[in-house]
Amino acid sequence: MAVAPGRSQRPGAATATLEPEAPDERETCPFCEGREDRTPPEVFALPSGRDPDTPGWSVRVVPNKYPAFERQEVVVHAPQHVRSIADLDPSQLDLVAEAWRNRAAAARADGFENVFAGINEGRAAGSSLPHSHSQLVGFHEVPPAATAACRLCDYLAWEQLEQERIVLERDGLVLLCPFAARAPYECLVAPLEHEPDGFESALLGPALDLAAEALRRLRAAEGARPANLWLQQDGHWCLEIVPRLTVFAALELGAGRFVNPLSPEDAAKTLRNG
Repeated sequence: MAVAPGRSQRPGAATATLEPEAPDERETCPFCEGREDRTPPEVFALPSGRDPDTPGWSVRVVPNKYPAFERQEVVVHAPQHVRSIADLDPSQLDLVAEAWRNRAAAARADGFENVFAGINEGRAAGSSLPHSHSQLVGFHEVPPAATAACRLCDYLAWEQLEQERIVLERDGLVLLCPFAARAPYECLVAPLEHEPDGFESALLGPALDLAAEALRRLRAAEGARPANLWLQQDGHWCLEIVPRLTVFAALELGAGRFVNPLSPEDAAKTLRNG
């Protein structure tokens, strides 16, 4: 990773913004409550006890209508039309975490040992519908085994000593802008104590809330921006958040050499003051 502040001034370097709400967006959204017939039949919903595919839900899970993989589900984060997890309160994000946890357990019981959870916000980040939702994808491959020495534990201990890139600590979690950030305002949310499985962690809901706080602070600093968020499971779980303020070109995608026009130290400072 290279930090190149002048890179943002090059011709054609305009950054993506979250597209404004379309005039008919709320009237046509298939994820809003009352339009359950516009999605595949639900496989899970909270709260329980209601008839499937009827109003009265808070979080709803349906199969992906256009799957790219054998097991791919969509978690609709709220019955009302919201466009970002930044617009959800902690209790609603706890329900999202509960839905992730339930569907990950169901996928593993069906032989999908590796479950990916991710959120795309905005067309530039790959979202096809603006209503806040996440994707859960199951894979048969076994996830990487944890090693005896946890690299993330060592890294978090170093960041706590440095204190330059930490934005916020709460609920046993840390929000920081990583040292090798690939993009402006890239963030990491991780439990400070070693935990191998995010789906089974009681901290998953608070971690989603901390990620939402990062997006709220980014919105205050830079306006609404497209972003990707995913749960990383590699021995010590974390949430990775990559706002799409720059476009990854051939150098980044082909050589894996990311050029970031904003230092993670400056990004963390801005978010701390947000």
